[in-house]
Amino acid sequence: MALLINIQDLLNQNKVEGERIEFKKGWNPDAIMRTVCAFANDFENTGSGYVLIGVDEEDGVAVRPVEGVQLNQIDKIQQELLGYCNQIQPSYFPKISVEEVDGKKLIALSIPAGSNRPYKVPDSVTSKKNKVYNYRIRWGSNSIVPNEEQETELLQLTANVPFDDRLNQNASVKDLDFGLMRQHLSETGSRLFDDSAGMSIEELAEKMNLSAGADEHLFPKNVGLLMFSADPTNFFKSAHIDIVEFPDGEGAATFSEQVFSGSIQQQLRDALAYLKINVVKSKVMKSADSAKAPTIYSYPFAALEEVLPNAVYHRNYEESEPVEIRVLQDRMIITSYNGADPSLKQRDFDAGTIRARRYRNRRVGEFLKELDLTEGRGTGIPRLQKALKDNGSPPAVFDVDDPERRYFVVEIPIHPEFLMRSVDAAIAFDRLTKRQHHILELLFDNDMITYPEMVKKLAVSSTTIQKDTDAMKELGTISRAGTKGGTWLIHYQE
Repeated sequence: MALLINIQDLLNQNKVEGERIEFKKGWNPDAIMRTVCAFANDFENTGSGYVLIGVDEEDGVAVRPVEGVQLNQIDKIQQELLGYCNQIQPSYFPKISVEEVDGKKLIALSIPAGSNRPYKVPDSVTSKKNKVYNYRIRWGSNSIVPNEEQETELLQLTANVPFDDRLNQNASVKDLDFGLMRQHLSETGSRLFDDSAGMSIEELAEKMNLSAGADEHLFPKNVGLLMFSADPTNFFKSAHIDIVEFPDGEGAATFSEQVFSGSIQQQLRDALAYLKINVVKSKVMKSADSAKAPTIYSYPFAALEEVLPNAVYHRNYEESEPVEIRVLQDRMIITSYNGADPSLKQRDFDAGTIRARRYRNRRVGEFLKELDLTEGRGTGIPRLQKALKDNGSPPAVFDVDDPERRYFVVEIPIHPEFLMRSVDAAIAFDRLTKRQHHILELLFDNDMITYPEMVKKLAVSSTTIQKDTDAMKELGTISRAGTKGGTWLIHYQE
């Protein structure tokens, strides 16, 4: 069977993180079966991994040209592999593909998360007697025996199948779109594209791991309906993206709404294209002091390419609310439901150090990565903030809705150069003192101004500045994003 992913992308670790790939120079059954077991247990819900037999590695990187597997050994290795898989408890069989690379043959094992985890495997499958069975999990780039705490956690995962990998018994495999499935294979350069031309939709769904069950009880998985059905809202009513624009503010009577439907990857592409054409504005910043004239953007598109795919990837499709993007005069607000994983704290987002232990929709993430619509694990927030910083924009602000976790909000401020406002439009402006008006003007001119700089400009004490800014925060006039090196935000009346 051909791999779902392009073999060159796998070797170069373009679409799959390195810790999810193991390179094996030769056929080493004991080590390889321990790795197969660990990937099948998918302890961190990453979608699991791959083993490439016939590929040497150096510091985690594939050595090219590949070592390859002798032609007269390929059938023998596959037969032995299937026999050793029967020693896994319960039995587990990876998907096997023989690939040609650098003029050599190699054996690729695709090892998706097993539906009957947890799995055990002998420490030595080649041992003739006294086999010692252990659970195995991936820890970084290693396949280890879990400690007591990890084993307890692994056992608790038994009934916890991520939503997108669950069977949908209210739908049929016939609800999948054969054309969309083959389009994905074509876009990702999978060798399965050519092989699939003569397949039935049931056969292709099985090859792409989009269905499960016996022939008479074959059902599609939720990921298949989300990504490879013509209209996912037939099965998940909120599976769409809404963009609502308020050119005169949220309280005004004028607004426009765009609803993006179709497969979720098409929704994502269409919504990003709409924002790029209709919302993102550019301005050339000319300066008498420099020959260069940099271009700035109201919202850097690179930031939107991070935040919107993440909303589609991590949202809860069992909720009744869609992904919503609100475009206001001074900011863009992206809301997804029902909130971030409880393991992720507000302070993590504020610090920009995000590492989720487990993912709600691991299969959706895999397919989006193959299409280059999202990046590797834990990279979205840092890349978002970098794109904003490079554009000279204030940083994004996050709200995880602690402790209820009903929603997750990302607020992206518009670049200050695109704000057509004066300070007297700020919230509670009429309730500010004269000195607070002066502070507001300083923040308007320089959103990164420090307390010592304000003390110097206004010739007052630091205590006075602190009291005034605290009062202005209480009134909702201003807020601060970040601490040291952060920025001031002025909030305007709608």
